[in-house]
Amino acid sequence: MGIAVEGFPLAEVHPLAWQPPHEGDFDALLLGSANAVRHGGAALVQWRGRPAHVVGEATARAARAAGLAVVSVGQGHLQPVLDGLAQEGPLRLLRLTGEAHVAVTPPENVSIETRVVYRVIHRPIPPEFAARLAQGGIVLLHSGEAARHFASECSRLGIARATISLAVLAPRIGQAAGPGWQRVHTAAQPMDSALLAMVRDIWH
Repeated sequence: MGIAVEGFPLAEVHPLAWQPPHEGDFDALLLGSANAVRHGGAALVQWRGRPAHVVGEATARAARAAGLAVVSVGQGHLQPVLDGLAQEGPLRLLRLTGEAHVAVTPPENVSIETRVVYRVIHRPIPPEFAARLAQGGIVLLHSGEAARHFASECSRLGIARATISLAVLAPRIGQAAGPGWQRVHTAAQPMDSALLAMVRDIWH
């Protein structure tokens, strides 16, 4: 798209040991992140060919690569995925997720058991990134956790928020970043393609 982009990862994802329940006790998996697939470990092998309801296209690609049968794909939020199951028969879902995850409310016909399979460890802003931020620019944020951490680091380092614009994947991410930014731009849809198209329009 002709956008000048530099990457500064501010988090590391670490798998956690988890005890998988018997796969026959569940009708499908519920996945809110591709990280749940990438870091689910050997226990996911027993789920090959089984149904999975996923939060978005990136998670769907990871799930299919792991041999799961993706039956529904959301637009970046799990709650609408669950709402779409309200008219089906009773469903028992196993949710694989990270230590920090968004709460959901299943419809009456759906029960959810949750297993935490990974942890996100936040990293400090490195000096070269801090120097770039002091010059202003647009920062892309994909999660509420990342937004809170980024805002906290800016406060710790005395980086002026007023010269930085945020481009976020969803409204809740902008809210998590707090006030004081030059501008907060929210993608029309919670998808990378929409986020980048918005940044392109801002940039030009």
